[in-house]
Amino acid sequence: MQKVTILCVGKLKEKFYTEAAAEYVKRLGRFCKIEITELSEERLPDDPSPAQIEAALAKEGDAIKAKLPPSAMIIAMCVEGKTMSSEALAALMAQGANQGQSHLVFLIGGSFGLHPSVKSLAAVRLSMSPMTFPHHLARVMLLEQIYRGYQINTGSRYHK
Repeated sequence: MQKVTILCVGKLKEKFYTEAAAEYVKRLGRFCKIEITELSEERLPDDPSPAQIEAALAKEGDAIKAKLPPSAMIIAMCVEGKTMSSEALAALMAQGANQGQSHLVFLIGGSFGLHPSVKSLAAVRLSMSPMTFPHHLARVMLLEQIYRGYQINTGSRYHK
């Protein structure tokens, strides 16, 4: 069974996000071993300077890198990444499994994204859309797309 880890900066606080995420985690249990690891988001002032943002991203990046498992396929969620269809994501997930990548790790940064040193470790940089979404909503959207990917790969009608 494939293992999927979502490493994310920030904790879900709103009940509607936690309930939605929990529902997809429950559904995914049939297809993979799913793990979500929440890392602390660095606190910044209301109007942070570029240097403060860089320092926060670097610190968050170090925390992410410390949690990366060896030999996993790393997929960084970032706005400048490649957009792909649900079918293409399903194919990427299946390709990883077929090539012996039994562990997929998706990275979601905090409010200011991911540090470049983290993005450079990713086999794939993936963007959900050129639109901006709260990173908490991105987690729920990613969980749904992973679930959809497994459904596509099993030929389920869920995707229709």
